[in-house]
Amino acid sequence: MIRLFDVVFSFVGLLVSSPLLVLISIVGLFDTGSPIFIQERVGRDKKPFVLVKFRTMTVGTASVASHLASTSSITKFGRFLRRTKLDELPQLWNVLKGEMSLVGPRPCLFNQVELIGEREKRGVLAVRPGITGLAQINQIDMSTPELLAITDAQMVRDMSLVKYFTYIVQTILGGGQGDKVKQ
Repeated sequence: MIRLFDVVFSFVGLLVSSPLLVLISIVGLFDTGSPIFIQERVGRDKKPFVLVKFRTMTVGTASVASHLASTSSITKFGRFLRRTKLDELPQLWNVLKGEMSLVGPRPCLFNQVELIGEREKRGVLAVRPGITGLAQINQIDMSTPELLAITDAQMVRDMSLVKYFTYIVQTILGGGQGDKVKQ
């Protein structure tokens, strides 16, 4: 049932937000010269997939988790996109394709070995990664791998349609601040 909601909401979301997606792409083109950011991430059952986001950091920034990146690499427009969570909109395409869900554990990078190990121990990698979830609305990011994996496992274990919609609504209403970036 959740997959059905993912497909419907991602399709409608992409359709309704298409003018905004175009506008952000144009502004992003002037901001960084390359408005779309693609990166290989860990998907369901540890299968790789290509995540699509709007670029918020300068081109050439090291491919590391956000908490390891420097704030100096985030552009002014990128700060706005992160604060409003608009940088996540292109991931609706990943949801529509079935690589992600709207709600699930945030997909990590393959070089985040500690987090992958913690998630494997707890069965978190058996589900589709998501755009938002329990950890995100509670400001738990990838800088605390064990706590993140425990929180993700709790979310996976307790998932229901009510919680699915609750996490989405809380995210839309401003729950969570996104991944921390070192100062």
